[in-house]
Amino acid sequence: MEDQKITLATGRKCTVSGEWETLGRLSTIIYVSKGDIMPAYCGKNVKWILIRKG
Repeated sequence: MEDQKITLATGRKCTVSGEWETLGRLSTIIYVSKGDIMPAYCGKNVKWILIRKG
């Protein structure tokens, strides 16, 4: 279970504070706090994957 990746789409409420990376061609890493809304990137709806809790 520890290896289960947490992913969220743009517009969803963040469930875990930490560093999130976009999946796909457009790539960036941002910090999002629990309860915040996952943002779009470069004007596009994207999927985010949690890379580091924090």
